[in-house]
This record gives sequence, structure tokens and C-alpha cells, in this order.
Amino acid sequence: DRAARFDIALLTERLLLAAQWLDMQPQARGLNLGYFGASTGAAAALEAAARQGDRVAAVVSRGGRPDLAGPGLLEAVTAPTLLIVGGDDDVVIDLNRKAMARMRCENELAIVPGATHLFEEPGTLEEVARLAAQWFRRWFDRSVN
Repeated sequence: DRAARFDIALLTERLLLAAQWLDMQPQARGLNLGYFGASTGAAAALEAAARQGDRVAAVVSRGGRPDLAGPGLLEAVTAPTLLIVGGDDDVVIDLNRKAMARMRCENELAIVPGATHLFEEPGTLEEVARLAAQWFRRWFDRSVN
């Protein structure tokens, strides 16, 4: 459903339900929870992280639209957050810089040179994967659930 990709509340609820299900699985006990969201999905990841507080160890946003997160939710995120944006995606770079100024959690902006919004250029998604893995390792190693 094309309309659902812009329904941040619906996407957030799906993440929260998935996390709730995961928490009920015996084999997942003690594991860290992290969210990775791309484009509009990043707003949902940030909203879910805001609503779950310390349960979320880290968040990564790829080409995210943090401006679509609900009122007051960016300020409520406590999980360390990495915002990855393509170097040729000027509008989204600006949106992410504004989001960083509102966020109170540990956060960083990583700009991938030569990448556009969808990271279709050769090697750019690999760089996103490297940055995301590094971020999750960094914060998962510090978090104890």
C-alpha cells in the first residue's frame, strides 16, 4: 500500500508490535534492540525509540525524514542516533541538521559523499551498511538489557 509508507503512526505501531513480540521470545532475552529506518521509515524508528525509552540501545537513520516524527518525539529519543545522509541530498541534509539540534540524545550526522537520497550510486549502500554496523556495535557493547 503506497499510502502506508507515509503513515508514520502505522509504521511506528508495527515496530512497537514487532519489538513486543521479540521481547516475548525466550531466545531473544537479553538482546539489545536497535532500529534502522530509511526515508519515512526513519521517522517511525525515531518515534518508536522515543516511546520505548531505554529499551532501545541505538537508532540508525538512512536518508531519513526526521521532520515527519510527531511533536516532541525527537526530543524524547534517548537512544544514541546516527543520521546517515547522502552528500548530494541537500534538502535531507538540512532536515537532519535541524533534527540533530532538537535531539537531546547522543547523535551524529554521517554524510556519504556522492550519494543521492536512495543511495543508488556504486558503493554507497555498502558505506551505509559499514557505518550502521559500526554504530550498532559501538552502542550495543555499552548497553546491558
